[in-house]
Amino acid sequence: MADITPNSSPLTTWLARVDKTWLAFFSILIALAVLDGTQLLPTVRFTSSALLHTAPFILFAIIAIGYLKATGGETLVGKIFSGRETRMILFAALLGGLSPFCSCEVIPFIAALLAVGAPLSAVMAFWLASPLMDPAMFAITSGTLGFEFALAKTAFAIMLGLLGGFGTMVFKSTSVFAEPLRAEPQVNGCCGTQKSFTGNPVWKFWSEVERRNVFQKAIIDNGLFLLKWLALAYVIEALIIHYIPAEWIAGTLGGEGFQPILLGALVGAPAYLNGYAAVPLVAGLLEQGMSNGAAMSFMIAGGVSCIPAAVAVWALVKPRVFAAYIGYAILGALIAGVTWQAIA
Repeated sequence: MADITPNSSPLTTWLARVDKTWLAFFSILIALAVLDGTQLLPTVRFTSSALLHTAPFILFAIIAIGYLKATGGETLVGKIFSGRETRMILFAALLGGLSPFCSCEVIPFIAALLAVGAPLSAVMAFWLASPLMDPAMFAITSGTLGFEFALAKTAFAIMLGLLGGFGTMVFKSTSVFAEPLRAEPQVNGCCGTQKSFTGNPVWKFWSEVERRNVFQKAIIDNGLFLLKWLALAYVIEALIIHYIPAEWIAGTLGGEGFQPILLGALVGAPAYLNGYAAVPLVAGLLEQGMSNGAAMSFMIAGGVSCIPAAVAVWALVKPRVFAAYIGYAILGALIAGVTWQAIA
């Protein structure tokens, strides 16, 4: 029988291959040129200036990530999941808040830990803290929102990991956390594949060709990743500052009460784009009148519930465990928002 399946059109094939982030970036600029041409050049200038300002932090971040990957330093993560459960939770939260893993890179790692019987409490602590902060994100956040905000977000990431870890330990005998894994968990990530080293780290990696290649690839991959997301975010920030009235944002997400913090968490959960892209977006919202507490709750809730992080959890565990994961995120975001509002 003849194959009657229609062939893909050239446009469909091209769209399937093009990077969606760059597509969105250039689509916004084209739309701006058509609809409000006078604002195109100021937007491009704003984006370029912001990228140049952030460049030193991006450079530091990608070198740090490349070094960790080339040396195999990330293999130290697995060593925390042994011993007493309380100790595992503590170190999982601490390392999750500082590890260089992106949300999807932890999928196969977490799947393996759960499969061999690592306690869900420690895994939950690592899972909640990991997407919120890493060396690259700390550098970007410090350069845009200030060192104090970055340090506070790191502390809240660890706090959230501890909240989820010890909460899961306390209620581990309930039906919510019984048999958490799906029957056939999907462990494919979205970051592509990179060489992973096992055994002890080799801190002087430059003497080995293979490790030098990993270092180079990590710098290029992560540099392009940060560039595309930050370029998109700065364009959106420019549009927010120009087109959204400051009075509207100040009236909705400003003020000193609990309502802006709650709205920040509830809006952040579905609206978050990416941990790096969120930084300049929040900077723009703060400039327009968003409260400090709402900004922090937005960052915490959104970081845990953004699509890559949420999909990583959903792919591995049953819906009831996923619901607990989101619940921890919202509760932790509210605590962080209220605390930061009080001390900022």
